[in-house]
Order: sequence, then structure tokens, then C-alpha cells
Amino acid sequence: MLAEVEARTGPLLKVEPAKEGFNSEIAARLFTETGSVYVKGLRADHPRVWTQRREAEVNPYLRGIAPVLRWRIEWEEWDLLGFEALDGHHADYAPGSPDVPKVARLLVRLGEVPCPGVELRHAEQRLERYAAQPDDLAFFAGDALLHTDLNNANVLVGETAQLVDWAWATRGAAWLDAGYWVIWLMAAGGHSPESAESWASKVPAWLDAPKEGITAFAVANANVWEEIGGAEPDPWTARLVTASKTWAAYRRTA
Repeated sequence: MLAEVEARTGPLLKVEPAKEGFNSEIAARLFTETGSVYVKGLRADHPRVWTQRREAEVNPYLRGIAPVLRWRIEWEEWDLLGFEALDGHHADYAPGSPDVPKVARLLVRLGEVPCPGVELRHAEQRLERYAAQPDDLAFFAGDALLHTDLNNANVLVGETAQLVDWAWATRGAAWLDAGYWVIWLMAAGGHSPESAESWASKVPAWLDAPKEGITAFAVANANVWEEIGGAEPDPWTARLVTASKTWAAYRRTA
């Protein structure tokens, strides 16, 4: 496999494993004489290997939103993606952070990207088991391209902010990414529901979202994270369980 990679990059000088990320079996920055590239990969028999194809197919539509995909290797038992390596830091979601307005502008730019005609799961499908009422699913349907994982580790900030890890790219209502961001602003940044929603309101699509739909989305995500967390969630997941439940409770009284 090394020979296949070096055929595209030239000889490797250094490999720096990624410190963040949970979805890839291989995730590292590769340094060469001509620069660096970020590589992520899964075994060909991994149950989520389809996410590699999804990232490859959606990437050409994300110029200025996400790192450019330089190459893909499907070789024997591995599927690898090689992206341009961005300089920058993971977003700081804390109140008052200069990163937060940059992320808001990123979501505005994403909202201007037409959803490509590639195979994507639909938001209402992903949330079907978690909605409080079957009729709630209609709120989540739409034709917008969504990232759906606004984990601050998936946002790299320099002069602007860009989104990495498009494994869970989805088609749905245009305001949903702002809703996912609300949960992460609370869980990773310590925002109150009011503060998080005030930042979501910087995204034009959020202003058109029905109040009942936002509430239904908050409740569905509280159910998602409660299931993920289980009886004894790890500290990282526990913060998301708490944030999603807090937001759902706030929405029920808003």
C-alpha cells in the first residue's frame, strides 16, 4: 500500500497520525518534499466503507467549503482518500471566540451550494426512529446538502472556516445544519440554548424554519444521543446527551 501512496505523493518524509476523529481506521498527515496531504481510510470490508465513496462523490461540489480531494486509492483490502492538508486549528466554540462567527459564515456559504445529484441518505430517514411523532419527519425533508456533524473537531479555522469529514453528508431541510450546530455550541462551547440559537439565526435558512420543526428536531436529537450514550456514556458523549436534552427541554417551553 505504501508504494501506491508514494506513487501519488512522492517519497514520504514523515507521517503524523491525527489526534482527532473516530470514523477512520487510518487518519494521518503525510509530509513529502513537495508538501503534505491528509489521508483517511477504511478497510474494504469495513461496514462503513461506503462513506469513502460518499466523500469522494460530494467533494467536487465543496470548493471553498472543504479540503480538495487529490486522489483515491482502492487497493486490495484498503480504501484511501488523500485530501489537501489545511493549516489551521479546530474551531473554538466558546462564547466570545472569534471562530464562532467564521463558522456561521461557513454555514451560510454551505447553504448556497446546490445539492449534487449523488446518492445521499435523507434526513428524515436518518431520524425516523427518533422522532416523537411520525408527522415530525416532514419537517426534516428537503433538497439541501447537509454535513450533519458539526463537531468542532470537524471545523478547521484559518482566515476562514472549512468543514472536514463528509462521511455523513445528507439531503434534507436547509436549516438542519444550523440545528446540529446548536447542540455542538452547547456541548463543546458551553453556550446556553438562547445563545446557541442566536448564532444559528445568523444562517438565513434557520429564520425560515418552522418553530414546531425546530422543536421536533431538538427532541429527535435528544433521543439519538440518549441511545448513543447508553447507561454509562463516556465524558465526551455525556456532554452531548446533556446538551441535547437541555435544548429539547428549552424548546418545549419556548
